[in-house]
Amino acid sequence: MKQHPLLLASSSPYRRQLMEKLRLPFHTASPNVDESQRMNESAEQLVVRLALKKAEALCGDYPEHWIIGSDQIACLEDGTILNKPGTHERAAQQLERSSGQRVSFLTGLVLVDSSTGQRQSHCEHFHAHFRQLDADEINNYLHTEQPYDCAGSFKMEGLGIALFSRLDGRDPNSLIGLPLIALTDMLRNWGLNPLHPLPASHRSSNRDSAK
Repeated sequence: MKQHPLLLASSSPYRRQLMEKLRLPFHTASPNVDESQRMNESAEQLVVRLALKKAEALCGDYPEHWIIGSDQIACLEDGTILNKPGTHERAAQQLERSSGQRVSFLTGLVLVDSSTGQRQSHCEHFHAHFRQLDADEINNYLHTEQPYDCAGSFKMEGLGIALFSRLDGRDPNSLIGLPLIALTDMLRNWGLNPLHPLPASHRSSNRDSAK
């Protein structure tokens, strides 16, 4: 299969940092999509659909790329979805509800060949078991890291690790927003192995796009 430049369909600095772990050259661009949930749509269906929409939204501007789309939601055991809180007050409410609970993180991932329309898709499941948290712990954590742009109101790669009693899942990167194990599987399916040298045509610096 002919290899194309990689494009990460995201403006998230967290996903960019994860993508850099693979040491593959890539570009980034921010898609503009409606992320509303459809009636009777499951959480898994939602994240895979939105990941695909993000990738497909950029196909017209990047017609010769492999485009990576990803989307994530956090769910309480009763099915309540925890969105990005945006404010300290909503973040505190989310952590109060998560205290002593298992929160499931579902991350949709797609890889789209914009030149052919061929695609691969996957949903990664990861579970975080929260300790019993008191109000001081919650407020101290939020003031320290201000994770108001993060689903679930924490940053696992920082002090957020102290919120948990246990983590269950095959890929901790998915908790941050990009399941790298699944992504490398997809890339290998199309003949691109991060552990093998890249063709000369792919050896270029990462660049961001303002699109």
